[in-house]
Parts: sequence; structure tokens; C-alpha cells
Amino acid sequence: MRNLSMMTDLYELTMMNGYSALGTGDKTAVFDLFFRQQGQISYAVAAGLQQTIEYINNLHFDEEDIEYLRREAGLCDRFLEELRSFRFTGDVFAVPEGTVVFPDEPILVVRAPLSQAQLIEPAVLNIINHQTLIATKASRVKKSAGRAAVSEFGLRRAQGPDAGIYGARASIIGGCSGTSNVLAGQMFDIPVKGTMAHSWIMSFGSELEAFRRFAEIYPDNTLLLVDTYDTLRSGVPNAIKVFDELKAKGRKPVGIRLDSGDLAYLSKKARRMLDEAGHTDAIIFASCDLDEYVISSLNEQGAKIDAYGVGTRLITSESMPSLGGVYKLAELTENGVRVPKIKISDTHEKITNPGFKTLYRVYDGDGKAFADLIALADERFDVTAPLTLTHPTMRWKSTTLEKYSMRRLLVPVFEGGKQVYESPKLKDIAAYAVSEKDSFWDEYMRNVNPEIYKVDLSDELYALKSRLIAEHTGGRA
Repeated sequence: MRNLSMMTDLYELTMMNGYSALGTGDKTAVFDLFFRQQGQISYAVAAGLQQTIEYINNLHFDEEDIEYLRREAGLCDRFLEELRSFRFTGDVFAVPEGTVVFPDEPILVVRAPLSQAQLIEPAVLNIINHQTLIATKASRVKKSAGRAAVSEFGLRRAQGPDAGIYGARASIIGGCSGTSNVLAGQMFDIPVKGTMAHSWIMSFGSELEAFRRFAEIYPDNTLLLVDTYDTLRSGVPNAIKVFDELKAKGRKPVGIRLDSGDLAYLSKKARRMLDEAGHTDAIIFASCDLDEYVISSLNEQGAKIDAYGVGTRLITSESMPSLGGVYKLAELTENGVRVPKIKISDTHEKITNPGFKTLYRVYDGDGKAFADLIALADERFDVTAPLTLTHPTMRWKSTTLEKYSMRRLLVPVFEGGKQVYESPKLKDIAAYAVSEKDSFWDEYMRNVNPEIYKVDLSDELYALKSRLIAEHTGGRA
């Protein structure tokens, strides 16, 4: 396992060094990781917790790390000596991977000595921002694909090996059924998918010969790429000839792949040709610069596509290249007293929610997700009594539920530096993500113009936030 302890920003070490000089690094701090509303997404699918756990478990500084910091970072000897025995001793709470989350909700909460909580900010943001982004993009693609399977095919366009590997993992959480990335398949027990290359076909004297040779080697996995020369005049007719030969031998062809051209038109024509030839069970697999918008358009045009391979626009989340997750101080214990902290900004969306908090999902009488409630961690709710949910800023807007249930979304991951949460297998995370999305009404999950899901603040949290804003602004709005 790689030691990523040095994967931090210099200013984190600069602040830790300062805390050490002042003797304040052991104060207990609470930090929230959340994302802000931006771009096209209305929700996100949380991912990356398993790798965050591995990172925290392996936090330590080797001698070569300390010597590098001594030479290059201008840190004091006392602090560098402290790094020799550095370990994470705090608490972490997080939503399980696959959980549907919304802007401003705490996805992960760290309660730890200030220096420790400070150090891990860049790496934890890097891991969770990336995987949550890709899982969310995959979820949107799968939403457009409907019953059609989606495979992640983006390795060659990913922005580096780690982006390809962990992007493939995240895509499974988001709804993909497989990946072309063999290393990711090996590491995470993901189904690996693939067809054939144009170069295979071009390396033979004819397209038909290339198809026949492939079918001889892979008689039970014959999915033929039909667009190398002429899809409808050559590719599909030659594929049908090979499929006929396979059937005569008692084998079952898989189907064809389209990788260029007008996919809607070609798929409809190819479907008719295959059906008329008696290959009604042969699938049509499509690739070629796909994303949720292209796939939605193909559906609107009546395309006859059974499965998709989605590459560049998925693995890079082309329409929104970053999640915008942030990590903000919410509480600091000073002289044994817990002091809530708030960041105030002229931009309303950048005003943070103070205090040590938790997150609840409220379900209506039909068992569907109705709203999320951000509350202080020590608040208690009587689920036998009516529950009033109030808008986080426009407090005159409220809803009272008589019949409902509540689920706390944040679960303990580390307690006193010890891991207390066991990450599920990836296939189980993916199944959980499906059930999570199924628990929402469709209008919240649609890709275009979704209904805004309610994320409310409890009365106690709202009162605390209002008081701190008044204290820091002298009562000015």
C-alpha cells in the first residue's frame, strides 16, 4: 500500500507547525466535508470512503519524508520530531458509499486533534471529490440508458492511472455493470468487458476473414465490430454470415458493436437486418462519445441499442470536471468548552453550518425520501410526534409530517483512531446505491430540470447559525 501521508498541501504542514509552536495542535476540532451546488447535478452518489479509510489507517511519516521537509519546507525541529510518531487518533463519521447526498450536507465529519484534522484535508477531498464525481456521472448515464447495460470504457482517456483505476471503481457504484480496465477488475472484483479493435479487422485480408477468425477463437463471446469499412453494406452482412455459421455449429452469437456514424439510424437498420436473418437475440452494443445527453437523444429517436460503452465523457465527467467538495471547520474545543465555528461570506451559499452535526433522511408515509435534515449531533427527535421541517433560510416555509420515519445517514468509521466500520464489497455498495436511488420519487432523480429536494436545518442548528452570524456581523444582515 502506498504511503500517501505526504499527499497534502504545504500550508497544512505550515499550520501544523504553527499549532505545534503555540501548543494548540491538540485542541479537538470538527471539520465537515460537503459539496456546494454547481453545474448540472442536483444530487451526488457518495463514493471513495474505502480508499479514505485505507489512507487514514496508513498515515505516518518515514525518515525520508522528515528529511525532505527539513530541507524544503522550513519547519521547526520540534514539529519534525513530532511527525516521527504521527498517527491519526480521532473520530470519523461518514455516509456509506452509494448513499445519495445533496449540496451542503456533511458527507464526512472528522473530529480529531486540530493538527491531525488539518493534515488530512487535501487527500480526503481528493479521494472523495473524484470518486463521488465519477459515481454521480455514471448514475446520470445509467439513468438515461434505462434498462440498457452500461460499461465504463474510459481508461485511455482518464487523467492518469489512478483516475482510470478509481474512476472505474466509482462508475460501478454509480450504476455501470463492468469496465474495460483489467487492473481495476482485478483490484476490485469488477466484471471486465471488451469486444474487438478496428486494428484486428484491418490486420486481415478482408472483414469477413477477420470476423471468422475471431469467432473461431471466441465462439461463445462473438461480438463483432461492424463499422470499420461500411456498417450496413459490409459490416452487418458479414456479421450475419458468421452468426449463421456459429449457429450451424450449435453456438450462440452475442451481437454487434457500433462505434461511429448515426447510431440511431444505424441501430434501427441493423436491428431489422439481424431480425430478418433470424438473429433476434443478437444484441446491439454502441460506443462513440456517449454521455447521458446523447443517450437520451438516442432513446428519443427510437434507437435499437441494448448496451453502451461509455468512455471519455464518463471517466472525465466532461460536462462537470470537478465536484466542488470543501472541508470546513465547524467546532473547536477551547479550555474544555466546545465552541461552534462559522465561515461568513457575502455569498450566501458560502456561509457554513456551525457545530458538530449529523444528517437524517426523512421518509414519508409511502416510504419515499421526503427531505433531509441537518441537525446538531446531540439533538434527539421523537418519531412518535409530528415532525416540522423548515426551509434552511426562508423559515416561513415549513411542512409538518404526521406519518414518517427517520434514518441517520452518518455512521461511525473511526473511533479514537481505530477503524470500526467495515467497507462492504463493491457489488454490495452498487446494489445499495440502486436501492438508494429507488427510494426517491422520480422527479428528484431526473437529469433535466429535476425537482429540488428539501435539505433543511433543525431549529436548534438554525438558531445557532443565526446567533453566530449576528455576533460576527454586529447584527447586520
